[in-house]
Amino acid sequence: MKKCDDLLQRSQHIYVVLHQQSEASKRAYFTRLNGSIDTARLLLKQGLTFRGHDESKESLNKGNFLEVFDCLAEHDPNLGKAVGLAGNSCMVAHEIQTDIVECFAKEILQSILEELGDDVFCLLVDESRDVSCKEQMAVVLRYVDKCGIVKERFVGLVHVTKTSSSCLKSSIDSLLAKFKLSLKQVRGQGYDGASNMRGEFNGLQSLIMRESISAYYVHCFAHQLQLVIVAVVRKHKGISNF
Repeated sequence: MKKCDDLLQRSQHIYVVLHQQSEASKRAYFTRLNGSIDTARLLLKQGLTFRGHDESKESLNKGNFLEVFDCLAEHDPNLGKAVGLAGNSCMVAHEIQTDIVECFAKEILQSILEELGDDVFCLLVDESRDVSCKEQMAVVLRYVDKCGIVKERFVGLVHVTKTSSSCLKSSIDSLLAKFKLSLKQVRGQGYDGASNMRGEFNGLQSLIMRESISAYYVHCFAHQLQLVIVAVVRKHKGISNF
């Protein structure tokens, strides 16, 4: 009879028990997620790599991300308990790490675009081949903020199929359209001395100047310094050895 009375009480209802378990699972899930977010934030701030050469459970050094996450779990009882109940949902998979980093990148990019607003800017572009033999174009915006401070902000890395000026121009158009920016806002261009970049008639700088006559081209000073260093190293063995 007592068991029947217990079943009639709302606190003893099966739905209440399942709801309590569900809420506990949600809290544990968000605890693990916040642990991964805090780990990613630390590594990104310090400019450290995420992956390790051996990330197996038997490894003595599983890489920065997993090692820092485990350290947080050891010193945070709530995170440690949540990880113990996680099973296969520890929120440390490579895909989850990538998603978290992309979220950080979007937040930072949004703050850059809000700071820039409708103001003018200078376009800095360079392209090079990565280890997978893909041509990557790096895009940087140089502008003056409301306090009069000159800032250079990296805003994107774009894979280009070819390094011709027309292909680079098309990729820049797509990237600026994505950011809701216009070439009419460009007041300067900074590239290296390659013909596809600085060409007077068909180079990238000339293609952009056709749309924005105030986008004057200036040879990248960092690249000029690099060329000087290379020339000096070739002439002086001591400097080369150094």
